[in-house]
Amino acid sequence: MSEKPKYRRVLLKLSGEALAGGAGYGIAPAIVSALAEEIREVQSLGCEIAVVVGGGNIFRGLAASELGMDRSTADYMGMLATVLNSLALQDSLEKLDVPTRVQSALDIREVAEPYIRRRATRHLEKGRVVIFAAGTGNPFFTTDTAASLRAIEINAGVIMKATRVDGVYSADPEKEPTAKRYAFLTYRQVLNDGLRVMDATAISLCMENHMPIVVFDGTRAGNIIRAVRGEDIGTLVAADESARQS
Repeated sequence: MSEKPKYRRVLLKLSGEALAGGAGYGIAPAIVSALAEEIREVQSLGCEIAVVVGGGNIFRGLAASELGMDRSTADYMGMLATVLNSLALQDSLEKLDVPTRVQSALDIREVAEPYIRRRATRHLEKGRVVIFAAGTGNPFFTTDTAASLRAIEINAGVIMKATRVDGVYSADPEKEPTAKRYAFLTYRQVLNDGLRVMDATAISLCMENHMPIVVFDGTRAGNIIRAVRGEDIGTLVAADESARQS
């Protein structure tokens, strides 16, 4: 496999839980440092990289709303959790001398730039890692939807979604040992079969804008750079299988 990246610009989607490690809650500095090291390796290949990180390791807006909290309030709290995670990742990256900018969809100028598409693109062109925080800035939208939206806005070549499993399965492989892993899926298959890749809004955005998604195991060291090189890991979601050869 070539050392060169398959994609010129990627958007990496990390779950909040990815930053918590085995604890499942909070931020594990060693885990964040390891992720930062992989992101640095990706950048060293000449690939421009932006990141969207969730906030589920700190606060889940949907879960709180199901327990009686106002949904908008709960979602804004979840957005603030993503800001905390983004700042933690920025800190680890800059300790590795990787220039980084956090752009927030909520106005928190003391700690992050406001999200401006053209400025984000310019940062990427200058070799900076851009971390998009606070989702879309609107309640009722997930960080998956934010990742899809930002990837389209910055003209990324692909969304790399790092998860706890090595792709998309027909059922939860942790509960169903016989679950089938897919190497390729169309957007329509994901929507029709209710597969848990991203929420329907995020998938629909990607389908309408021909944005491919690679779902892979982000807990295995080195997998982010393997995915960026185009190695056959995980599951590709695209319009048709020709995207696997492109």
